[in-house]
Amino acid sequence: MNKHKFSHVDESGKVKMVDVGDKDTQERYAVARGKVFASCETLKMISNNEHKKGDVLTVAHIAGIQAAKKTAELIPLCHPLLLNSVKLLFSVESDHVLVECTVRVNAKTGVEMEALTGASVACLAIYDMCKAVDKRMVLGDIRVMEKFGGRSGHFLHSE
Repeated sequence: MNKHKFSHVDESGKVKMVDVGDKDTQERYAVARGKVFASCETLKMISNNEHKKGDVLTVAHIAGIQAAKKTAELIPLCHPLLLNSVKLLFSVESDHVLVECTVRVNAKTGVEMEALTGASVACLAIYDMCKAVDKRMVLGDIRVMEKFGGRSGHFLHSE
């Protein structure tokens, strides 16, 4: 039997929302990354802002911010949070676009899901903008790279 107890499951095995009422408000942040693997031609088009639909990375940036803010509407057991900031960084590499989303909050619960949602939706927006010119794109490597705050403290992903 797994020694770890899932916090979103009650004693009878039913789903529940975690009660964070007794937790202290703390500064918390999380960083998540994702990648959009694409052809060299597509990456060049993105990098040079040559897409006929417009600026791919600006659209992805806005999509990532909106998604992070709406995480509680998308993921059933997430708490709605008043986010301090959502920042997205994009780097066009040799075979992919690297998307990094950092979310900060002062709250009773963490923002890993908000960072993951922001990074994921930014990747989806890149796909949406470029699918007409590159149907072979692959989204992947979505993960939490770092989180700070809360009972579990600081986590840093070792790549």
